[in-house]
Amino acid sequence: MKRPKFVAVDLDGTLLDARGRPHERDVRALRAALDAGVCVSIITGRLYSGTRPWAELLGLRGTVGCADGSHLVDARRHATLLHLGVRGRDAHRLRDVLAEAGLTTFVFAQDAIGHDAAGRPFVEYVTTWSKDLRPVHDVLRHELWDTEDGVTAAVAIGSLEQIDEAARSIAGELSSAAVVAKFPIRREPHRGTWAIIVRAAGSTKGTALRWIAEREQVALGDTVCVGDWINDIAMFELAGRSFAMGQAPPDVKARATDVLPETIENGGGVARAIEEAFGIAAE
Repeated sequence: MKRPKFVAVDLDGTLLDARGRPHERDVRALRAALDAGVCVSIITGRLYSGTRPWAELLGLRGTVGCADGSHLVDARRHATLLHLGVRGRDAHRLRDVLAEAGLTTFVFAQDAIGHDAAGRPFVEYVTTWSKDLRPVHDVLRHELWDTEDGVTAAVAIGSLEQIDEAARSIAGELSSAAVVAKFPIRREPHRGTWAIIVRAAGSTKGTALRWIAEREQVALGDTVCVGDWINDIAMFELAGRSFAMGQAPPDVKARATDVLPETIENGGGVARAIEEAFGIAAE
């Protein structure tokens, strides 16, 4: 490939450790890339309110991709450039499906997370997406479901049986409006519980990478990305070069052009990727 011009990094599990803190060497490497004229972006599953502190730490002035490509934001002006949400009747039906399945529900809208008393035990878990939490009396009857921009995402938690029931209903009734991913919660004390995340159809980390690269007038073949999880595969498939973190699952590593020896536990993976792809070494 030609000398790349753009790098996009994931946050959790890539730049940020299990406590949600960045490794200093990786921060220095990204700042060095910026100083060398490389376009640097973050593409993450987090909401913008959960991404902004790290964009500001790095000094980003371009576009960042949040909510797995559902929300693209100008990091300099903190202005929305694109937002894909679940709206109107589709949002109401999504809310009803989650209620019918008996799931503990969090609604992501207006760059914040709404929850009621049932969600309190899981508050620390959902702060992975954002720390802007809005406690409400009844999350299933709150105005966040009716915002003009739509629901950025909904996360619901329960048993695998409940999650499967909701996933089937959403796939059957809302397949053109929403996409679903389910996963086990691996954090104590909720290990053994399952979660589902629902977003508007048509957005992925790959669509975010393409959109941002076009805005920066960079060919996809001149882009580099670094990630660690299944949702990163969509940008791995488009980038000119892709780096999977050392702790990434085997199927994620198999889709990357490069596999890093570093894991998020000790950090340094982002720094190595920048040195190998751009020839820029962190001091």
